Parts: sequence; structure tokens; C-alpha cells
Amino acid sequence: MMKKLLGIVLAGAMVLGLAACGEASGTPAAASSGKPASTAASSEKPAATTAPASTSAKSETTAPETTITGDASAIKIGAIMVGDATESYTKAHEDGIRAAAAACGISEDQIEWKERIEETEDCFDSAKQLVADGCTLIISNSYGHQDFIDQAAGEFPDVNFVAMTGDFAAISGKSNLFNAFTHVYESRYVSGVVAGMKLQELIDKDMIPASGYDADGNIKIGYVGAYPYAEVVSGFTAFFLGIRSVVKNVAMEVYYTSSWFSIEAEAAAADVLLKDGCVIIGQHADSTGAPDTVQKAYDNGTVCFSVGYNVDMLSTAPQAALTSATNVWAAYYTQLFASVINGTEIKQDVAYGYADGGVAITPLGPNVAPGTAEKVAEIEADLAAGKLQVFDTSTFTVDGKELTSAPVDFSYMDWATMTPVYVGETIDVIETDANGVSYFNESYYRSAPYFSFIIDGITEMNN
Repeated sequence: MMKKLLGIVLAGAMVLGLAACGEASGTPAAASSGKPASTAASSEKPAATTAPASTSAKSETTAPETTITGDASAIKIGAIMVGDATESYTKAHEDGIRAAAAACGISEDQIEWKERIEETEDCFDSAKQLVADGCTLIISNSYGHQDFIDQAAGEFPDVNFVAMTGDFAAISGKSNLFNAFTHVYESRYVSGVVAGMKLQELIDKDMIPASGYDADGNIKIGYVGAYPYAEVVSGFTAFFLGIRSVVKNVAMEVYYTSSWFSIEAEAAAADVLLKDGCVIIGQHADSTGAPDTVQKAYDNGTVCFSVGYNVDMLSTAPQAALTSATNVWAAYYTQLFASVINGTEIKQDVAYGYADGGVAITPLGPNVAPGTAEKVAEIEADLAAGKLQVFDTSTFTVDGKELTSAPVDFSYMDWATMTPVYVGETIDVIETDANGVSYFNESYYRSAPYFSFIIDGITEMNN
């Protein structure tokens, strides 16, 4: 997840000609000339890993196999975390780091943790302390840390810095600064298919109440989102398209909480959506607030189900939870640690999807529709093989029209002064695959998402 993504959405929205809300401090980036560095990285499997063909119900902490030829005892890793293990986003990162370390023969005492580090000078100070303590690889998991990690990379050129979910390493000119993300929109699409299968079962059994339909006869879906940033928009659009691949007549309301982690705000958002008749509640927020609220409504006789994020929500919503979309951070971290130990190339900007074992859904809940596991396996296999495009432009419209062009400026901007901090290319990301399918090529020219269209059928709500 990108924390405080701020101007990245503004850049995408301004370039793409749509309005999107957000504060102004940073925007998308890619390579400044030729094919962006992330282009090759995003389409390649990590050299030393073997990923399964299907990750259905796979653990979000599963580390891929790898080969270590260097001295694992020589590495010391610093980890700057925006939260701690009580918050699902950071827990997923920490679990991934630990799983990758174990796979690479790195002991726990070779990792120094800095938790609950705010997106302020505290991040830079933490980086300096980790360097002083002998760390040669420093990772931050929050987008809001990126500027401070960039500053540290400039001050300590002999130390490698990874700004997870960041967006300008490839055009920064710093060979020791790296970005990584995942194709989480793929697992969100799959989780949408799970939700769509459940909706179809409810339709077949005539179990959707009258309140679950809007005036146009569409089944109401709800989504609890943190901020109207490109990462969130990309994710909920993929989720919606996954549902609509099974059930066509659906409409989705997105309620923004203006917080990445707030049990109270997420619970309140879910409650508003449920009271409006939404049958499925998805989320891009980090707490159990929404699933817990859905479970309570389910227990009181409401027809409603939850799709979570980051971690398995079955302990919170044992009957209402269908699954969660998740990132398998161990896939990237294993490749990263192995590259550092073996002295091989670290890709400067990379995103892992189903093809690389980088995303998954968590175990299916007991109330999923019959045949869901088989359908999930089919969809995951197609995504891994490149046979299915999540943002196939024939499957959605914007203001009643199909997208035929989407130029994205991959510069990193200071929106306060309207000047580029790092200059990138402008690239039209609508492309055609080998099967003749026109699609929005998400997270290819830069690992961080840049899809920011609000497609027809989705309505945004502010808190």
C-alpha cells in the first residue's frame, strides 16, 4: 500500500483528464528516456525464484525457493515500518521480510526494526541510525517515507535503499535507490470473482432483498477505501470488474475514510454502506473494522458478505468473510535479499503479480458459492499466463465511452511549485496484447499504480 499517496493520483487524474481528490506533493515517475527501467523488470520473473502456477488460498507469507551462493551472514537489514504488527499492512510486510530472511539463511539478529516511524524527518533520522548501526540494505514500507529515503540514498551512496511502493527510483539518477510494488490489482480482481460467484448464488436463490437493488435494478456493492489515490482507485476498479465478470448488473459505492488505519472509521463506513443496502463490502483499508461490522450485520440476519485486504479475515468474520486480496511480499523480499547476498543485479523498479507468486487471495470462507475454488484457479492461471487482462477496455466505460487513449506523465512533481522534481516520459498506456485485446497496461511502465479513472457503475462518497 502507498501511504499518503497524495499527488500521485493528482498527476494521473490531471494527465488523464479526470477529476480526482488528493493533496499535492508528489506524482508518478518512470525512466526519463527510452523504455522505463520498470518495463523490463515488471515483465520478468525473479531469476532465483520458482513460483507456483496458482496461488489460490496461498499464505501471504510464503517465500519462493531461491539459491544462495554468497555469504548470508554478511548482510544486515534495516526495516523502517510506518506501523507495527498490530496493523495489517505492516504485519504483511514484516511477515514477508521474516519469511524471505529465513529462505535466504538470514537470522533474526541480522534485521534491525524501526516501527511506527512517521512520514517525517523521523524517517531520515531512522535511516541514519540504521546506517550507523551497520545496515547495508535499508527498506521502508510507506510511500510517505520515500522523499526521506531518497535523501538518505544521496547521503549514503554505499548503502542500498528500497522505498517500497515508491515511484521515482528509476528516474532519480541514484543507483542505490529502488522501488517495488505488486500487481495487487490482479488479486483484487480475483477476490471480485469470488464475490461475483457469491452474488450469483444469492440471485439464484432469490436471497437479495429489495434494498439490495438500486433504481436501475443493479445490485448494490460497497467498498471502504482509505483515500482517492491511484492505488486505491486501481484496486477497487479491479475488484468491481472481477464481480462484473460474473454478474453484470452491479453498481458500487466507494466510501473514503481519509485514513489508512482506523477501526472506527472503517466500521462506520461499512455501516453506512450496509444501511444503504450493499450486499458485498470490499475494502482498501488496513483494519478489521469493516469485516467485523459485516459479521455483526450477518449475525443479525442481514444478507451481507465481506472481502478483506492484506490478511485472512476469517478470525474476525468467520461466516461473512469470503476471502481477502493480499500481497505476497516474501516473493519480492526473497529476490531482493538473494540479489544482495549473491552480488547480482537488483532491479530498480519492479512489480510482482500472479506470474511471479507476488499476489494471492487468502483461504476461502465457508460461505463461498459452490465452484468458487475451481473458478479462482482458472482465473489465476489465466492472469499468470497473460491470457486475461484485468483492465480490458471492452469491459468498462468512462462517461459512457470506451477508453482509446490514456497518456500518463511519469514525472515526479512538486505540486506546490508546479515544477518537476524528476522528469519522466509521457506514455500512452492503452495497448493491445497478442490476442488483440485492448487494455490499460497497469504497473508496467512503473511499478506503482497509475490507473485513476472512475469508471461507469462506480460512485465515490466522502466521509
